[in-house]
This record gives sequence, structure tokens and C-alpha cells, in this order.
Amino acid sequence: MIRAGHFAKGRAGALARASKAAVSSVLPRGGVRLYSYQARPETSEKETIVKLLYNIGSKKEVEQYLRHFSSVESQKFAVIKVGGAVISDDLATLASALTFLNRVGLYPIVVHGAGPQLNKRLEAANIEARYEDGIRITDGQTLAIAREVFASENRKLVEALERLGTRARPITGGVFVADYLNREKYDRVGKIYSVNREVVESSIRAGCLPILTSLAETPDGQILNVNADIAAGELARVLEPLKIVYLNEKNGLYHGTTGKRIETIHLDEEYEDLLKEPWVRYGTKLKLKEIKELLDTLPRSSSVAIISAEHLHKELFTHSGAGTLIMRGHRLFSKQDLAEVDSDRLRALLMEHDPSIASGETTAASYWQKLAALKKEGGQYWIYGDEPYQVAAVVMRKPGQNIAVVDKFVASKAAVLGNITDNAWKLITRDHPQLVWSVPRADDNLSWHFERADGSWAIGDNIVFWYGVEDWKQISELLTSKFNAQNTHAASSASAPLGTRAYSTMARRTAIRNAVPIGRRSYSTGSSSGSPLRVGLIGARGFTGRELIKLIDGHPRFELAYVSSRELAGKPVPNYAKAQLSHVNLSAQEVGDLVKAGRQAVDVWILALPNNVAAPFVAAINSATSQVSVDQQPIVVDLSADYRFDATGQWAYGLPELHRSKLESNTTGRISNPGCYATGSQLGIAPLLPFLDQTRLPSVFGVSGYSGAGTKPSQKNDPEFLRDNLIPYAPVNHIHEREIGHSLTRVSQPHPFNTSNPLRVQFTPHVAPFFQGISLTLHVPLRQSMTAKDMLEVFREFYQNERLVHVTESAPLVRDNAGKHYAVVGGFAVPPHSEGGLAELANRRAVLNVTLDNLLKGAATQAIQNMNIAVGIDEYTGIPTPPEPTMSLD
Repeated sequence: MIRAGHFAKGRAGALARASKAAVSSVLPRGGVRLYSYQARPETSEKETIVKLLYNIGSKKEVEQYLRHFSSVESQKFAVIKVGGAVISDDLATLASALTFLNRVGLYPIVVHGAGPQLNKRLEAANIEARYEDGIRITDGQTLAIAREVFASENRKLVEALERLGTRARPITGGVFVADYLNREKYDRVGKIYSVNREVVESSIRAGCLPILTSLAETPDGQILNVNADIAAGELARVLEPLKIVYLNEKNGLYHGTTGKRIETIHLDEEYEDLLKEPWVRYGTKLKLKEIKELLDTLPRSSSVAIISAEHLHKELFTHSGAGTLIMRGHRLFSKQDLAEVDSDRLRALLMEHDPSIASGETTAASYWQKLAALKKEGGQYWIYGDEPYQVAAVVMRKPGQNIAVVDKFVASKAAVLGNITDNAWKLITRDHPQLVWSVPRADDNLSWHFERADGSWAIGDNIVFWYGVEDWKQISELLTSKFNAQNTHAASSASAPLGTRAYSTMARRTAIRNAVPIGRRSYSTGSSSGSPLRVGLIGARGFTGRELIKLIDGHPRFELAYVSSRELAGKPVPNYAKAQLSHVNLSAQEVGDLVKAGRQAVDVWILALPNNVAAPFVAAINSATSQVSVDQQPIVVDLSADYRFDATGQWAYGLPELHRSKLESNTTGRISNPGCYATGSQLGIAPLLPFLDQTRLPSVFGVSGYSGAGTKPSQKNDPEFLRDNLIPYAPVNHIHEREIGHSLTRVSQPHPFNTSNPLRVQFTPHVAPFFQGISLTLHVPLRQSMTAKDMLEVFREFYQNERLVHVTESAPLVRDNAGKHYAVVGGFAVPPHSEGGLAELANRRAVLNVTLDNLLKGAATQAIQNMNIAVGIDEYTGIPTPPEPTMSLD
């Protein structure tokens, strides 16, 4: 796992070549792997799952790791140790995580424990659990129960995987050969001395994930208990995998003093100092020693990850990771004289990975002369690197300068994959509390720089980054100094305009971020042109967040000021060409602080968060708005369901086609964006409200693409589970069922429905194998007979001036409406007429279809529509609105 990420300086080398590989080539065919497997996913399915992985990291990151993991024999990908608590408490998440890995052609080998389950069974049997030196004393009774418990937990995991369509093989014995550890002291506890790898490899050859218990056997067949951590380690020593993963509930190791999660540990560099820490004792010290002993026997390419099941994908497929990564690494050096380093090896590294030297623009010899001249003038330079010269950095300080300059930072692919870059950066920042450096705007490896910088500013074709600089005056001098003129090709005059501020990211120093001067705008809600309106987006990781970014990028009046995501913090914002922008991680308090600055900071806040998460942000905004004038209070658009049932009058319901007058007259600036299913259902029912039979309920059969299930892995967004499948869920009391009735009741007032006699509907949602889009079939009971032609005329009249609702005579298709910004209503039909009785009543109903894109008109497009209304510009500004749909089903 890489914590430091890519480097601009190395894109001429192998790292850049690897990043250009397409997903289809990520999983090598023929001759690369030792084993073939029967259940290879189809290319389209793999590509779909890889796209889902892009939500936790960049496309480049995901593809790079897939190539890395797929470059070895299948059994050498990963050994994953699963604690018993993970199986009992988080089985579904674990099974989904393993299934995702298998769907992209990877074969993790699972070794699981069952400690908590065993303790529970022993307690029920009135058998005391006894330990000596932290090892469970295992007598005959304990072992008999342990065998039952291990077999049971093994079956649970295997069955959970197979329910998801993942082939798995239960292996409860025959792998670990052991002798007694100390029979007199621990009884039936084993010490593994041999591993039968053929049992594991045969499972992989058959296309099955091997699921192992940690029980071992003596040569004469006696079962012995072995700690699962130890069993996983012994298996790793034999297989030499790239990754050894320990799953736990805590999601990593935590620093005993700061309480923060430790992201990386480089044992060669940090182990001895780490053991001296006062909080490293008991179990933590033992675990670190065991991991060091294990990694000392494995290739340097192997590493250990301690992570939760929920974040396994992020740990494996992103540079930033999510848990704790432990690896051997290499010892680093810092020299202040070129004579003290191996100049030939440094030259070779620069010639392969430094763009200016690799292209022939300059030579290593010329660069050596530059360093010598700097030293002769009274300046200083530092050369950083590791023992095998996989990474190198040059830091310079000219005479009279207080802030050091990172002049070069290059890394081989091995250094990037080995995360040595991050360790080198730690060493540099330890020696230099203040740093500045420049990177071309067009560089596709900017995420590493954003993650390490305290601030950044775009000037011309380059971006200037700084670290440790807290004085804005110093920052201003940096941006206008001769140094930046020479090294970023920007204007050298201090009075020269810097152009539009593309971004200013202050990852760790909020005060500096807020101290950046932002010109106060004269805000006018009635103007269709003028200064840009600044948008703050909270919750950018999901599919809807991505669509919002695209729409704002094409909007003539809106621009992004902040894009906040806890998972993506520090990474560049994709699909946004107006400016170079980096994700930040804004807390509710930080949002409140920005609101106190008025609309000069942010005009509109979009909360694209899951249900029941927005409240702290709304509370912070409400508290802050009490301290600013009304004209400086921001608009807030919430995309969750949290405020759709608001009874205080503070929140307007944002379905413009049905609630436009209330949106236009709203004075609070609070808008609750409707749900996707609810939007389509209301558009289909609303025109028929005057004809509705109040004694019977409208019925809605809804089918959505799996993007509606979000990005967290589950059966509802697993393409393999969805293949040739349709999943019903929440058959009663779905929140959209309540929302449809609640909103339509308000539309129909003063009659026939009201709060004491609310409209109710029946709604049944389903998930289908396609990615985005919604199809709804509605049955609406009528109090009088209508023909299909009557219905068509009613709907055309109702929506005649609505550019985001199209009415067609024939049934609309999901595939034609995916990616479109409007909803389509059509397919009008009525049952044949029946004479009298219940048959006539049952047939007196309207049947119609509605399609819309759940991510657009069902979410992002509708949010932009509401924002346009709220700020007083044309409702359809920035929304592509073709005049007629090009879809029908005759």
C-alpha cells in the first residue's frame, strides 16, 4: 500500500507506463498466472466492479494495484486473517469485501479464528477458559468444543460467500502440521512446523476461495489448537504473498499518546524507536515483534495491513489506505555533499525518472554543477534517498532564504509500491519545517502533493505548494518572488495579477485557509449575469456528488469553492475543469465558521450526505446564520430525506414542477431535495389527483439501477449477484412511500386530501443489473372512467411548460433516459371496461410508466434546478434540456 502516492518527477519511468494500462489489461491472460480458474468474471462485469472501486480512489490507483496484485501467481496475492469477532459481528461486510476481490480475478486465502464464539460455548458448558502466557490451555473438552465451533464458523463464512455467487471451499484440516508446543503447560496446543500448500492451491485451481481454520494436526492425526495469527503467519512464510492482512474491528493500530491511527510503519527505519515508546507494551509490543519476525523472512515486496473488513478495498487499492500498513522498507539517508552519495546510482535513477534529465533537456552532470555552484555561493543542499536508490530528493536553500525548496523528488515504481516515498517525506519535513515546491498543472499525479501540502496556488501552467508556512505575508512573497518566476514560469512582478484563484487548500491549518483573502462580492439574486456564485459541496464521494461536480463545472454562474469528502480528502477533484481543486474534509464546525463569513465565502451549501448525517452541519449553519445579516445567509440544499417531512415551515420541498410557487416564495433559503423514486412517482400521480378514487390506494412498482444502492459494497450493488436477477427490498414502509404520500397531500390541498386525511400509496422498490436509471409502473385508481387518450391529454396539458418532464404516448425506456436530465411519462393504458360490480371497480384505473435518471433528475439535476430558483436566475440555467425525448416502445 502506498501512502505517499505518485510523483510528478517519475512519470517518465515505469510508473507512468503502468498507469496507462487499460482495465481490460489489468488481469493478464495466458501464461502470467500459475493457475487458471473456472469462474472468471466476464470482462463487462469486471469493468463494472472496477468502476465501483474508482469511488474509493483514482482510476490510476486502482488499475496500478490490480496490475501489481495480478502480476503474481494467484496464491501469492494475499493471506487474510479474520478474527472470530469479525465473523460474528460483520459477516455480511466481510463476505462482500471478499466477493469484490474475487470478482476482479483475485484469490485471497482466508485463515479465521473463532475465539469469542469458543468462549461463549465454553461458558454455556460451564467450562472455565484458562490461559497461560496469553495462550489458551486446550484440554480434551475444550478441543472438542473448539472443533465444533471452528467448523460452524467456517460454514457460516463459506455459505455467506456462496450466497453472493462466490465459490468457496471449506478447509478445516490437512493444511497445518504441528507438534505440541508444550504439552505439560498448554496441553493440546500446537506449534506448526510444516504447511501442506497443495490443499490451498488445489482450491484456487478449482476457482474457489480457500477458507481455512487454524486447527493443526500432528503426523499421527491428533488435532491441536493454534492461534489464528500464528497460523496465518506460517502460511504466509510458505506462500510469500504480497499482502498479509489482519482484519480487526478497530481498523488499524493506534498511537497510545495521540490516539490517532498509525498509517504506516517502516520497520527498518522505525522499529527500534517504536519499541522505546512508553505505550508500546504487552499485546502491542508482541504483535509488532511477531510482524517484524514474519516480514524479515519474506521478500521486501511483502507487507502487512491491519484493517477492518469495511475498509479492506480502500487499503488494498488506494495510495492513502485506510488502516495501518507495516513493511520493512529501507533505511534512509540524508547527505549534504554529493561526494557522500553514490553518484552513479543517483544518476541512473534521475535518468530514468526525472523528466528534464530523461528527456535530454539537461544532464546529471549539469545538475551536479548547479549544486556545487549553490554551495560555493553560500547556499545549502540536502540529498535524501534510500539504500537501494529507489527514491531520491534534493532540497535546496539559497543564501538569505528561510524557506527550503524541494527541487527534485523522484521514485521508482518499486519505491512507490513499497511506500518508501512517504517515509522519505517524513524525513524531509523533520529536517525542514518550511518547504515550497512547484508542479505543472497538467501533471496527473497531483494528489500526492495536495495530501502533503498545507496550501497551494495555481499560477499560469504551474501549481505552487507550500508546507509549514503560516504567515500570509510569506505566502504572498513566495507567489510573487523571482524564485517562482523562474521555477513556475509565472510573472515576476509583484504587481502582476495572479489570475483567478484556482484553489487554496490548507489540509491541516484551517486558520490559513480562512485567512486567504477572498474579494467580497456584490450579490444580487435577481441578476442573470455577474460574479460567480460559490458552492460548497459536502459529501462528494458518492455517485450523486460526482454528477453535481460535472453540472457545476458546466454552469455559467456556479463555481466550486469547497468539495468535502472524508474518504477523498487531499485528492484532486475529478471532472472539474474550471480550476484545479482538491478535496478537503470539512467538519460541521468548519462549515459554521465559513458561514459566519457570509456569502463572500460560500453562496450555496449542498449537503449530499446519507440519511441521518446532515443534522450537525445544518445545526452549525443555523447557529452561524444568526450572526450574519439576512442578505449574507447562504442557501442550503439537502439531498437526504432528513428534512422532507419538515413541519416547521423552514424547509421548502424541492420538486419545482409541483412546488414552484413555494420555492420561489421561500425566505429561509433551506431546500430539501426529493428522493429519486419519489420524484418519478409524484410526477406520474400528480396530474391524476383530481380524478383519484380516495377509497383505493395508488400502487407503484419501482426498479432502479444499482447506483441507487450507493458505493458501499452490498448485494444490491454487486453486479454478479444482480446478474439475471431482480432484488426486491423494503416491501413496506419504504421512506419514499411515505414521502410520495406526504408531498402529494400538500399538492392536493385544500382538497381532497389533508393532514387529517393524507394520501397514501403502495410502493415496492427493486434493484436491477443496470447501473443508472429508474423505471416506474404506476396503477392509479380512478373515480371515473378514462381512456388512454384522455390520460395523454391530461398529462400534456399539465406539463406543457415543463422542460424537464416529457410526455410520450408510448412507454419510455430506461436505457434511453439514462444520462438525461428530464423525466419521461408515457405508456398510458386502461383495463378493458367491465359492467358493474367489483370487476368494474378494479378496472377503473390508470396505468402508466415513468422513467428518469436517479442520479440526475432524481438527485443532482434537481438540486441545480432548485439552486437556480433560490438565487433568482433562470430555473434551467446550466441544465442541458433538449426539446423532445428520443425514446419510445411501440
